[in-house]
Amino acid sequence: MPSMENGSSDVSRAEEIKLQANEAFKAHKYGQAIDLYARAIELNAQNAVYWANRAFAHTKLEEYGSAIQDATKAIEVDPKYSKGYYRRGAAYLAMGKFKEALKDFQQVKKICPNDPDATKKLKECEKAVMKLKFEEAIAVPESERHSVADSIDYHSIGMSHSSPSMPTQVALAAVAVAFVAALVMMVGAAATKVAAVVVVVVLGTWWWGGSTEVEPQYSGAKIEGDVVTLDFVKKMMDDFKNQKCLHKRYAFQIVLQTREMLQSQPSLVDINVPDGSHFTVCGDVHGQFYDLINIFELNGLPSEENPYLFNGDFVDRGSFSVEVILTLFAFKCMCPSAIYLARGNHESKSMNKIYGFEGEVRSKLSETFVELFAEVFCCLPLAHVINEKVFVVHGGLFSVDGVKLSDIRAIDRFCEPPEEGLMCELLWSDPQPFPGRGPSKRGVGLSFGADVTRKFLQDNNLDLVVRSHEVKDEGYEIEHDGKLITVFSAPNYCDQMGNKGAFICFEAPDLKPNIVTFSAMPHPDVKPMAYANNFLRMFQ
Repeated sequence: MPSMENGSSDVSRAEEIKLQANEAFKAHKYGQAIDLYARAIELNAQNAVYWANRAFAHTKLEEYGSAIQDATKAIEVDPKYSKGYYRRGAAYLAMGKFKEALKDFQQVKKICPNDPDATKKLKECEKAVMKLKFEEAIAVPESERHSVADSIDYHSIGMSHSSPSMPTQVALAAVAVAFVAALVMMVGAAATKVAAVVVVVVLGTWWWGGSTEVEPQYSGAKIEGDVVTLDFVKKMMDDFKNQKCLHKRYAFQIVLQTREMLQSQPSLVDINVPDGSHFTVCGDVHGQFYDLINIFELNGLPSEENPYLFNGDFVDRGSFSVEVILTLFAFKCMCPSAIYLARGNHESKSMNKIYGFEGEVRSKLSETFVELFAEVFCCLPLAHVINEKVFVVHGGLFSVDGVKLSDIRAIDRFCEPPEEGLMCELLWSDPQPFPGRGPSKRGVGLSFGADVTRKFLQDNNLDLVVRSHEVKDEGYEIEHDGKLITVFSAPNYCDQMGNKGAFICFEAPDLKPNIVTFSAMPHPDVKPMAYANNFLRMFQ
């Protein structure tokens, strides 16, 4: 009898804790909500709702691997609980795993055949899978691909050649797409690939050449000749603040010049900060242009005397990613030693397709720029070392011990990020509070403890790891016995997290980190994810 009473008491207490967790979730305190749902699960692990709710909280923190695990557990507890499939499908979707997501949404529809929301999401998922299959059908092997950048000469753009009308361009683009689609249906994917390459390269080259003439009425920032000046960058930033666009001719120049510089850099860049000089490291910016401007107002513009390292994830989620990336690239062109740029996990095609950058580039610039940015992102270095003492990387450390800096330098980074290996782990991994290694809460990379950090530093005669990749309430977090700092520079991330942003200033020779925090700035009424994949926006 007492055991039945205890069981009933646990169930009641679990429900009370679940209600507290729900309130924390509503207040956007997702970490606290996860902890509370975990307590409820400890008291009653046979309630599928607790598992599904915790999965939803994990999703909000971009911990999609953990979300999939919890949603799967909810399904195991109750195979007829539709929200278990729903939460898992949403997490698969966020990871770009559309085919897996489709299976879960088909199951939701099967359980809830009359639910209009389930029907709508299933249709959108089916569209996404169909589009993915089409892209796979016309995909060209790496060895046969032609560089978009190599086909563009920005010097010739904006000359006086005649420019076809926009209706003509749109019509020809439509004809080209129809031509490729017809070939897929008639002769299959293999025979279509060569035709697709020809159509895309010829049409794309013609498009940028015919539509980027600088009109006499254009009053925005202009580059005179080949040199990007500080005056140009300031004018461009002012135009961006007022929601004006940079002419494509100058955008091409900035992106192509940046590509040329990045191509010549190693995968691991050594930075030398002279004694008495300082150096600033910023974390994720994620398309929050007005917060980027605030960093420069607080800490000064990038220059040879005031250098910065931006540690990846410049784009996606925030809806001013084009403004952010062109500003960072323009400073790189103006003075290469004024700004260093590292690749993040969001500098990739798969992320940009889902989280907004691809759609934003298509809207503000052109389709050609989508391919161009993808090429340039593959040129970004993977990590930096400051004065042979501070290792800076977007994500984290490795699944094996013994990785040396020379191993990182040897990585062939000129590709889309793989799903495993050193490059993947540099971009995706996260620290954990307990020793050893564990599965990634994101579903990609891994989690690593203080012992892993300590051994990596010892093996490479380093003092500190600085990384980004994770939202932190105060904009930063010091972990692993002070040997690892996370810095995140997008305050009130996605206009809902309520976090501060931060950057770290180092002064040579001691390189003691001085952390500066700041709050979010107001921005025009364009919501985060405004350009994101239509299907993903349905879950925001």
